[in-house]
Amino acid sequence: MKIRRVLATAVALAVTTPAALLSVSPAYADAKPAAQTQEKQSKPTIKELEEAAAEAQEAYDKAAKAEAAGRIELEKTLDDLSEVSGTHPLAVASAAADQAAKDAAAAKTTADQAVTDAKAALDALTENATEEERTAAETALAEAEATATAAATAKTAADNAAAEAEEKLDDARVAAVRAYGVLQNAAENALAVKVAADAALAKAIKEAEEAGEGEEGGACEPELDLTSKVTGLPDKLVAGTSTDFSLRVTNGSDRHMDEVLAFVSVHATDRSGLKDTGKFFRLQWSTKSAPKWQNAEPDDYIDGVGALKPGAHADVKLRLTLDKATPAGNGVAFFAADFFNEDGSCGGAPDLDMYEFDVKAAGSKPDTTEDAEPSTTPRPGNTGTTPQGSVSGTPASTGSNGSLAATGSSSATTPIALAGGAAVLLGAAAVFVARRRKTGADA
Repeated sequence: MKIRRVLATAVALAVTTPAALLSVSPAYADAKPAAQTQEKQSKPTIKELEEAAAEAQEAYDKAAKAEAAGRIELEKTLDDLSEVSGTHPLAVASAAADQAAKDAAAAKTTADQAVTDAKAALDALTENATEEERTAAETALAEAEATATAAATAKTAADNAAAEAEEKLDDARVAAVRAYGVLQNAAENALAVKVAADAALAKAIKEAEEAGEGEEGGACEPELDLTSKVTGLPDKLVAGTSTDFSLRVTNGSDRHMDEVLAFVSVHATDRSGLKDTGKFFRLQWSTKSAPKWQNAEPDDYIDGVGALKPGAHADVKLRLTLDKATPAGNGVAFFAADFFNEDGSCGGAPDLDMYEFDVKAAGSKPDTTEDAEPSTTPRPGNTGTTPQGSVSGTPASTGSNGSLAATGSSSATTPIALAGGAAVLLGAAAVFVARRRKTGADA
């Protein structure tokens, strides 16, 4: 059975906000476009929201472009011999100073050896040596010692120059890391505003089209006692494997429900939080009445639950398969249930149950694997029966004000969402700089 029109609109909203769930930190969850800051009594029009969304898109495009350019500059600074755009001037200066220090060290070694040889020649003179031979040997030793002293002074100066050049290069790297961090934060903020603007616009359009209308023309209502509980879904999944788990739908109310339908949505991104990896996931389901495995489609309910008497429950078997090529990252699964009665009434739980999990690369062996813990995410709209997202799309939850709702985060989601691959680059740069300075201090 196709999902209701109001639910389809919510799914469309989720798909139009790529990476909204995992790429925006909860810290930015309340960001709103300019049009949303008006007084409550002055509700923005769809046209105004369209303009706000366009402005937010333009601001995000500029911020993303600046971030990309900043990353190139950062990589140029971090690489001694950059393959991006030639060689950084400070890297050239540092390399030249290092070479000069090596040359000065070699010259000192040669001069020291000359002193050793001159002393040996003087000591080797016998009693029969002439005064002229002895004077020549002593002069050669004095000259060698003078040369060695000058070479030692030159080496010290070259070493100091090399250390200074290296410190300047390291300082430039630290400054570049900080500058890129500013650009990256600006892009994150711009993305949060863009997502909020898109969500507000989609919500306004949905409200205008749906006006709280149910599938049969009746108004759907929240039903807190229609619950969906997941068991057996681990908090860590490995690419190239399949995981079986189950969903129990329970009618805890005192009324008969003629047809109960389950909703399941799975979404994942890579570690950057910006690249949707849903195409690598395959979700299947089966029930007692439909034992054959069937693919969970983004625009269909799971319709094998059937009717539920008061206090009754039904189980849905689920199988989530990750392609071997699935990138490491993070994922989230949403679950909910709706009911439809022959008299036209309908409803469902006002919240989506959300389960977060980590995605490990193929061949990984997670240290520990526990069952994912659920949290709830409010469904948008007034009926409380609109789950968001799709099996292969991008789920996002929106609050009543159209802003991206805070969805919580696992221990891995927050850093990955905020910086992703850039965080790895920045962290490596910081460690690299600190290590080089410590090595120089201990030398």
